[in-house]
Amino acid sequence: MVCTLPSRRDAKTGVRIIKHMPFESVTKVADADFPTRWGHFRILGFEGVVANPQPCNENTPAPAKRIEGAVALVMGDIHSKPTIVRIHSQCLTGDVFHSLRCDCRLQLELALKTITEAGAGILLYEQQEGRGIGLMAKLKAYELQDQGFDTVEANVELGYKPDCREFELPAEVLKQLGVHAVRLITNNPEKVEALESAGIRVAERISAAVEPEETFQRYLDVKREKMGHIHEVLEEKTR
Repeated sequence: MVCTLPSRRDAKTGVRIIKHMPFESVTKVADADFPTRWGHFRILGFEGVVANPQPCNENTPAPAKRIEGAVALVMGDIHSKPTIVRIHSQCLTGDVFHSLRCDCRLQLELALKTITEAGAGILLYEQQEGRGIGLMAKLKAYELQDQGFDTVEANVELGYKPDCREFELPAEVLKQLGVHAVRLITNNPEKVEALESAGIRVAERISAAVEPEETFQRYLDVKREKMGHIHEVLEEKTR
């Protein structure tokens, strides 16, 4: 199958670039009962095999094939109307260790709370640590940030793109789940573009903005200013 990816702007020309990422397969590998403190879900595992993936770091050649993993937490009726969906990238430091260098854990909890209060929805959890650069590279980026680099500059200094994610696997997972219209919890317009480009209608964008802590205020500012993220709480404070 061929998945049409979100259009991105060329850094120099500003021209939109449409990419295509060939999946050799996207397979559901597990489906189990999953009670949590937030509510009762099904937990599903998916693996996508990408042929000829593009490297995120020019100094590190990409393999001929790459296997991407994603977990879907599914609750309630997800078909009768556009269901609530959160695409969440793995963040060990935030989600597990409760780091205050980022807002990831707070966004994860916001999404789970929103889904359980609605009684239906899907949390898609991707193995995309550090915006796709991996855990060890992310820790190196932290070290650079301690020296004054911001989150984008640190990735670039290490030879990576500011964001290595394309969000193509979540779109394919939603299709396998029979979901074709969603209410997407996100501050990132590229996630909206990714789903729309893949044929998933985004009926509504639900804000994922959380109250900023002093320790990750700059991180949020950089994502707004350099990556185009929307953050209603910060925008309200600057008016």
